[in-house]
Amino acid sequence: MISTLEKEVTFRFLKARKKDGFLNIISIFSFIGISLGVAVLIIVMSVMNGFRTELINKIVGFNSHITVDPYVSEIDIDNTNEKLKNISKNLILSNSGEAIIIKSNTSKGILLRGYKSNDFSKLKIFENGLFLGNNNKLSQNNISIGKELSFTLDLEVGDSITLMSSAGVETIIGNLPKQKTFLVSSIFESGMAEFDNNVAFINLDTLEEFFNLNKKDRNLEIYLDNPKNIDKQKLLVQNNFPNEFVYSWADMNSSLFSALKVERNVMFIILSLIIIVAAFNIISGLTILVKNKTREIAILKSIGVLNKSIIKIFFLIGVIIGCSATLFGIFLGVTFSIFVEDLRQFLSTIFNIRLFPEEIYFLSTMPSEINLFSIFIISISSIAITIIVSIFPALKAAKLDPIKALKYE
Repeated sequence: MISTLEKEVTFRFLKARKKDGFLNIISIFSFIGISLGVAVLIIVMSVMNGFRTELINKIVGFNSHITVDPYVSEIDIDNTNEKLKNISKNLILSNSGEAIIIKSNTSKGILLRGYKSNDFSKLKIFENGLFLGNNNKLSQNNISIGKELSFTLDLEVGDSITLMSSAGVETIIGNLPKQKTFLVSSIFESGMAEFDNNVAFINLDTLEEFFNLNKKDRNLEIYLDNPKNIDKQKLLVQNNFPNEFVYSWADMNSSLFSALKVERNVMFIILSLIIIVAAFNIISGLTILVKNKTREIAILKSIGVLNKSIIKIFFLIGVIIGCSATLFGIFLGVTFSIFVEDLRQFLSTIFNIRLFPEEIYFLSTMPSEINLFSIFIISISSIAITIIVSIFPALKAAKLDPIKALKYE
């Protein structure tokens, strides 16, 4: 417990006098340094969390959450486990193949995905409203292309394009690749230029005929209610399909998200050094305070104040500076994290520059997601550092000999 005397002396020592001007500057810089360190950590963690979430939403919005790839037998949706149906929003059969688009004098490789006409409108990319044409049906010989691909090949809804299949057809002069003309029925925009430029959708039956595929080659695409909690749900799907190849969106992008995780952890360690450096100012400030308060410490000891009370007093001074700076840093960090996109737009307007260009970062806005657990870890780390650095000056103050101190006053 902290006594009334210890509280009064602590707050009295916190109020720097005019002759303690240098000490006051050190305390201010310690406070500012810790506050900025905490704020920068929260802002960086929030932006990186936001970037990761936006990236997940883009990827999950275009790809199925879990895909079941059959080895031998055809997948039967009707016989799937009830538990699987409870965690999933949609179960869709699909197939895919690689083809070449031929338009005038231009040719381009593309991945074709095939869906049944009534399943096509269930895809998540059609929920963003950035869609031209008819998304309700995917009829025979119709194709839905991405916005980037439409720019690359100068295509609009209603135009015709020719596709060349990797599968061949036997003729009197040998095996020739299949060619088919498709009508552009719609143009979608997923938000990821890589997808929009390299993937297109056609009717499932048309695709299978175009690539000489069978129904047993069809994949089962599972769209979950909660795609972020992927590991447990993937295990449930694997138990339901023990003899098939099961993979998730996380497996397809594991290297990317591993790099993001490593980068986030490294940034946390590097930016934590700001707090550590600022915390060392507390050591120097308290050490100078102990030296300046030698007479007061000696008087306190001579009237019977115990060493443990002296330790508490100087320890509390360091902890109060650290905790108050941490709280102020949290306030700054959360405020900046909330308004980081407004700040980006303001700076872009004032200096007439493009901050966070879309073609480089794949996102049109600066994402930010405040994570309470991250703030908690940052706060605990900051307070723990200030507690540790406050111990040494407090012990030094307790070891002061009151007789020697008063002798030279």
